[in-house]
Amino acid sequence: MLGGMQERIDDSESSGFDVLEQRIKQIVGQLADCRKQNEMLQAEIASLQSILRSCKLPVSGKGQDVSGNGFSYEEKVQVRQKLVLILQRIEMELRNEMSG
Repeated sequence: MLGGMQERIDDSESSGFDVLEQRIKQIVGQLADCRKQNEMLQAEIASLQSILRSCKLPVSGKGQDVSGNGFSYEEKVQVRQKLVLILQRIEMELRNEMSG
């Protein structure tokens, strides 16, 4: 009798370990995917930040009509505001994914 019970305990433990091992593999795979997505998003954010820095607006009121690159002051403000909104949305998505 004891031998039969011991076999069932061993079987249930090994099947439990199998399930645990499979779940761990799934989680590690998901983590790797998340890291890849995170790296891609960080590269996108860096690119957008670079674009934002290259669109620096003049501090004073000088050059409000048309600057050397053909964009008016108002156009630069609009582009900059849109890029800031995009960056904020990306950051919110990242926070939601990390907390969820």
